[in-house]
Amino acid sequence: MVTVGGLRSLYLQALHPRAVAGVEQNSSYRKDPWGRLARTSIFVTTVIYGTTEEVEKAGARVRKLHSRMTAVDRRTGERFRVDEPELLRWVHVTEVESYLAAVLRGGLRLSPQEQDGYFREQTRAAAVVGLDPATVPDSVAAVADYYAEMQPKLELTVDSAATGIFLTMPPLPYGLGLTPVRGAAFGVSALAIGLLPPWARRLYGLPGLPATDLVTSVNARVVGRLLRAVPIEWIESPARKRAMERLDHRN
Repeated sequence: MVTVGGLRSLYLQALHPRAVAGVEQNSSYRKDPWGRLARTSIFVTTVIYGTTEEVEKAGARVRKLHSRMTAVDRRTGERFRVDEPELLRWVHVTEVESYLAAVLRGGLRLSPQEQDGYFREQTRAAAVVGLDPATVPDSVAAVADYYAEMQPKLELTVDSAATGIFLTMPPLPYGLGLTPVRGAAFGVSALAIGLLPPWARRLYGLPGLPATDLVTSVNARVVGRLLRAVPIEWIESPARKRAMERLDHRN
């Protein structure tokens, strides 16, 4: 469900005109989508499971990279920095909220207090990319208010539409696009789209009907149950394994 949540966050991020323009004008994701995905996954895994030193180094690299990037707002012609706090905050919130939304719809049970605790913990991740934690929503209610505040600023631009199409039908390596893997990949994209908030689906011109949410919830629950049945040893990343070993050593 983490993959589904990550994809959901990209669909949300693409609805911010400046955020998507920054990606389109600076990223090589169209030429090397799987390489970009691998690099992003390494960063996220490091932030979650890395040591303090590893996280600080990863954050410094990202902040340095972003500090050199600018883009042009196609609507106004204004040039802006991609590390503007509003853009960093949008990317952060959509990412962490999407992970939580995916696992909850997948059947993970968390109390309201645990969900708020998750958002509070994630303010530390926001600091890694250069945000002031005090400016980052740190509860379920705060995230809901933030989304309500941001909606008037969101729209479907040419860049948004192009990114949405690319996310839904990305090129697959090794000729896998001509195999059943294409159908599986499309299924993941469809689930991520179904998990979008109704207001986001409407911006993409997609239905926001209750039946859509019902079908998505059923599919997410089935996928979540299947994933929880897989032994952790089969899918555990080396980074998580090392983190668990450090935790056992401390205890």
